[in-house]
Formats: sequence, structure tokens, C-alpha cells
Amino acid sequence: MRLNKYLASCGVCSRRDADKLIEEGAVLVNGETAHAGMKVSETDTVTVRGRTIHAPRDKVILAYYKPKGVVCTERDAHAERIVTKEIGYPRRVTYAGRLDKDSEGLLLLTDDGALIDAMMRGKHGHEKEYIVKSDRKWEETAIENMRAGVYLEELSQTTRPCKIERIGDKTLKMTLTQGLNRQIRRMCKTQGYQVASLKRTRVMNIELRDLKPGEYRELSDAERTALYQNCGLDPM
Repeated sequence: MRLNKYLASCGVCSRRDADKLIEEGAVLVNGETAHAGMKVSETDTVTVRGRTIHAPRDKVILAYYKPKGVVCTERDAHAERIVTKEIGYPRRVTYAGRLDKDSEGLLLLTDDGALIDAMMRGKHGHEKEYIVKSDRKWEETAIENMRAGVYLEELSQTTRPCKIERIGDKTLKMTLTQGLNRQIRRMCKTQGYQVASLKRTRVMNIELRDLKPGEYRELSDAERTALYQNCGLDPM
């Protein structure tokens, strides 16, 4: 495994920050100064600023209800509320798939870098489900347009066909298989609608269930196994 990926999987920091630590000479492998791009195995001794690093045997996966106003970032010094600080988990975890500041709902956090990478690969078409309330009653033609895919001028990209179920005059259940920046808000805007509220209720096989804003839970063994299998990974 590449050293930067190993450090991230151990919960030390992100891969980008791991690269910086390596460049600074703060990382040793078997007592020798590490270099960019090198690989390590379980038999190697890795230290960061004198502290020996061990990969946790059991990876953590959390289902978290991100409230509105909380930002998915690790770097924005101006953000008042940051996910990782809000959740206050004793081990370093990173989110797999963002929710914008004005949206709420299910966010998965983990210290398993391989799982995050597998979940974030858009070509896999992993489903995410949302409850979307608009500023006015939905016309069927607008719903059909979004189901088929709409062109987002700001991103120069056409959205994939998606599932949409009307569950109220102003409320839709939307199931997407891609995660473009502010995708649902942009899709609705192409049809002349503004999103009044947006909540993610499911990511692949993991559901929000009865979590309240700000609460989190560790996944059950059955959820973990199914999630890894859906991502094409061996269950941990």
C-alpha cells in the first residue's frame, strides 16, 4: 500500500496532508526517512514525528444525520460548523460523499480509505435517495424531464436518468446514481423550481432510519457486510 494511503487508513490525516508530512521528513519507515510514492506493508514500522503508527484492525463506519448548517470540509477555516468537529467521534473519520451546507440527512463517515474510494467512484452507479421539497407544486412534465436527464449548463454535463416518485404536491423522492455538485438543486432550477428543503435518506443499503439531526450510530454487522459487498470489497 502507498505510504500516504496507509497513513490515511490509520486515521492520521488525509492523503494530501500525508504527502505534506512525507515531504517535511516527518515520516520514517523502519527508521529511514520516507519518500513520496513509497509503499509499505504490515511488517514495516512507520512513525510520524516519533509516534509509531498502527492500522486499526476494525474499521469504523458511522451513519450520521448531518443537520442543516454543518459543512462537509476539513480545511475551511471560515466554516462555523464542521462535520468532524460536530460529531466528536474519538477516532478520525472522513465522510464518503458530501452534503451541501443547506442540505441535511444521511452522511456516512469511516476511517476505511478503500471503502471511501469505492463509494466515490461514479461509474459504479451507487444509489442515493433524497426527499426534495420545492417552492411550488410539481408539474408532471418537469418530473419527466428530470427523470430522463437534464443538461446542467454550469457543469457542462447532462445528468443520468434517475428515479423520481411524487409523494406530495411539492414533494418528490429522488434516487440518483451520481453525485454532481449541488446536483438536485441544479436539476430543479432547470425546470424553474427552487428547492425549499433537501434531505438524504439512503446511501446504497444504508438508511437514515430514526436518527435525529446531530445523532449517529455505528453500522450493524449486516449493514457493513452488505455495504462492502455492494462496493466490490471483501467484508471486514
